[in-house]
Amino acid sequence: MSDPSTSPMANAPFANERVLKRLRRRRAADRRFKWYGRMAIGFALAALTLLLASIATQAVSAATYHVVTFDLSFDKNTFGDVQPDSPPPVDRVYGLVRDDLLAEFPETASSPALRHDLLGLVTRLAVLPVAKELVRKPAEIGTERRVELPLSDDLDLFLKGAAARHLTVPVGRVKAEEIAGNVTLTSEATFARLIAAASLENMQPPEMPGTGSILMTAGRSTIRLDSLAPSRVTGTLLTGTAQDFRTYPARARLIPALESERTVSDLQIAWLLALKADGRVLRVPHWSLLTHTDSTQPELAGALAAIIGSLLTLLVTASLAIPVGILASIYLEEFAPRNRITGLIEVNINNLAAVPSIVFGLLGAAVFLGAFGLPRSAPVVGGLVLALLILPVVIIASRAALKAVPQSIRDAALAIGASRMQTVFHHVMPLAAPGMLTGAILGMARALGETAPLLLIGMVAFVAEVPRGPTDEATALPVLIYSWATQAERAWEPMTGAVILILLAFLIAMNGVVVFLRRKFERRW
Repeated sequence: MSDPSTSPMANAPFANERVLKRLRRRRAADRRFKWYGRMAIGFALAALTLLLASIATQAVSAATYHVVTFDLSFDKNTFGDVQPDSPPPVDRVYGLVRDDLLAEFPETASSPALRHDLLGLVTRLAVLPVAKELVRKPAEIGTERRVELPLSDDLDLFLKGAAARHLTVPVGRVKAEEIAGNVTLTSEATFARLIAAASLENMQPPEMPGTGSILMTAGRSTIRLDSLAPSRVTGTLLTGTAQDFRTYPARARLIPALESERTVSDLQIAWLLALKADGRVLRVPHWSLLTHTDSTQPELAGALAAIIGSLLTLLVTASLAIPVGILASIYLEEFAPRNRITGLIEVNINNLAAVPSIVFGLLGAAVFLGAFGLPRSAPVVGGLVLALLILPVVIIASRAALKAVPQSIRDAALAIGASRMQTVFHHVMPLAAPGMLTGAILGMARALGETAPLLLIGMVAFVAEVPRGPTDEATALPVLIYSWATQAERAWEPMTGAVILILLAFLIAMNGVVVFLRRKFERRW
């Protein structure tokens, strides 16, 4: 007789236990894989959120900017010779602005240095749009109108708190006495809060004179403190009169940075606060970022020329890369014989898709600019270079879409008497169109963000006029971002972030078109 301990029935519990262990290990592995996937998605979303938050934080300052209002009178004696074909009278318009500022602050008339600082509130180029509009509309000569001119970028950043960091401390009602330009302020309530804030900032004039400035403002008058005591402060009058301190509540501004280390002086801050008290300094939306062209002054610069240049470049790219890429993919997938030549072509197309973009820039500079003599820094050259760049991507994506169409569609069309051409264009192409369009638009999105090829063909040039056609001098959004990011002035940082958001908006819109086309035309078998 056989041993009962070795029978299959006796080993069944052990076998079942081994199977259960294997199932538990598989389920545990499945759970771990799910958590790995969730962690990967979470990391990607966190990185994307951090990127967008950093860009938005940098760009939020550029959403608005400060302007100064002026009531300008364009009298006929000064502007009577302005005609529609004459150059913009920039100097004459700026002369009106200069006279207005000097009349507002007459204490600067005796010092050329003070006049220079005062006129630094508004740059000369800020009046260029007004001068151009005067040329377009000569009927305004002889009238008076209110204009809004951008404030200097340094003072704009000061008001936004992005430059010359300052702390504001309310003081309240004070008593003021003025002797030879020196003002003494006393208060029934002590200046203890101001002293505490100054101590936190290591500012105690005159004991520690090398630690910045404390400005006291009431109405449109400002003094710079020379001494600070619990019940009495003294200072030098920068603008206005001591009467404002008797009429309006005072407010102190602590600026820790030394005046020599700042881009704005105490006097400029005092003049700016006086204009703001008069209601002449306003914070308005920065629409000029979308309506102005590039400029050497951050407060005057805009991205309109780069936006139009990018659109013209993409138009040239699309008109060449999409039809050529789609037709090439149709021939290679549906008509080309399978031999060594077509195999070599397919391998080279795949290799070209991995070539760095800067190589295509070198090719464009050597061929299109050097051999063919096409205009430098023009959208037509940029479009041709980017078309060569994305052509392999369009071909590969289009071939993948054609391969996804079942062979039965082709066999059925041929069986009912359709020719090879009719089969491809009447039956296969409509089914492959969503995938082909998706690949084409994704290739265009890649072309929109390319910078290196455009730099090599000269599209980094300063462009002050909106291009009217593909052969005009132009730049593109990625190149403008690169150009502004390399500027030394801090005011370019928020402008760069704003243009990055504009570029991202274009990319999101193009990807939205991809999703729409795929959902609208995609068919399942």
